[in-house]
Amino acid sequence: FLTDHFCPGENGDRIGTKSRKCYMVLNESEKKAISSICLIAGPVTFLENILVLLVIASSTTLRRRPSYLFISSLALADTFASCFFTISFLDFHLYSKSDGPNISLFKLGGVTMAFTGSVGSLLLTALDRYLCIYQASNYKVLLTRTRAKLAIVLLWCTTVIISFLPLMGWRCATEFHPPCSLLFPYVDDHYLAFWTGLQLVVLFLIIVAYVLILWKANRHEAAMGGPKSGRQSVKGQARMRMDIQLARTFSLILLILAVCWLPVLSFMMVDVTVILTDKQQRMFAFCCTLCLVNSCVNPLLYALRCKELRAELFALLACCKACRERTLGNTRGQRKENGSGISKKSKDQKTLFCDMKLQDIK
Repeated sequence: FLTDHFCPGENGDRIGTKSRKCYMVLNESEKKAISSICLIAGPVTFLENILVLLVIASSTTLRRRPSYLFISSLALADTFASCFFTISFLDFHLYSKSDGPNISLFKLGGVTMAFTGSVGSLLLTALDRYLCIYQASNYKVLLTRTRAKLAIVLLWCTTVIISFLPLMGWRCATEFHPPCSLLFPYVDDHYLAFWTGLQLVVLFLIIVAYVLILWKANRHEAAMGGPKSGRQSVKGQARMRMDIQLARTFSLILLILAVCWLPVLSFMMVDVTVILTDKQQRMFAFCCTLCLVNSCVNPLLYALRCKELRAELFALLACCKACRERTLGNTRGQRKENGSGISKKSKDQKTLFCDMKLQDIK
């Protein structure tokens, strides 16, 4: 599939380099730097997001809440990103693996699906927080568990279709033949502009939602600052503090998302309008790793700032510890297990907790 088309020069003139070389612009030191980032961030991202999914799946309370269903969707997207992005990125830039158009577009579609699903899940999370603040009295009626699941299914169906449009036919005939992208082989500039514009619209909607959330939360906090008495006032203040904390948490996630994604989207928009130089292509390759870093940071924000998820994590670890102790106790026999009544009672309590937790997972 390597054709006789040539790479553009600094002024857009064609130069004598085969088309596949147009995309492989990294030198050896840059390859080592990028591979180090991917090989560290990739496995860490995968393990973190798998842990988030396990914690939510093991808790009946979290599984029933739409907010954590959306977080599960985000964790799933970040898990896909850690796999698809790391493998595809290293294959192309580090090992210079030359694939045919279908394989190349399939790999790119996997990466696109992961990051599109991640941004879309953040939009669902922002809308969930928006309804919780602005429609507090009708929140449980407006956003039921069934509707949350339906929204997630629609999100992922749309994401898959959009991500694999190049594989379905919206592509270039060759790797570099106008109007083809200089950032991705076989990708049409019109598709790249469409996808980039879609991501910018989604980011804009997320920003608007969180700005309104923080404005409403701060306004309520100021309104409750006056002298109040009674049980209802205390309950209302506690709820508003929780909403403000959640809004700030997800706003921090949004800030990290914008810092990691705006450089990449900017390069994509520039690629649609002008011809990128080798230096700009190298900068784009490094900016792409920020997207993986974003997927790596998201689970840490949940674990550090979400008390419910953190409590369920500790409960799951306690369950695993109790199960391990029970297994070791069975292999060692009943002699040490029955050594004292206190030890037996403590172990029975741990075993009961573990059994209840396993039943909860089922």
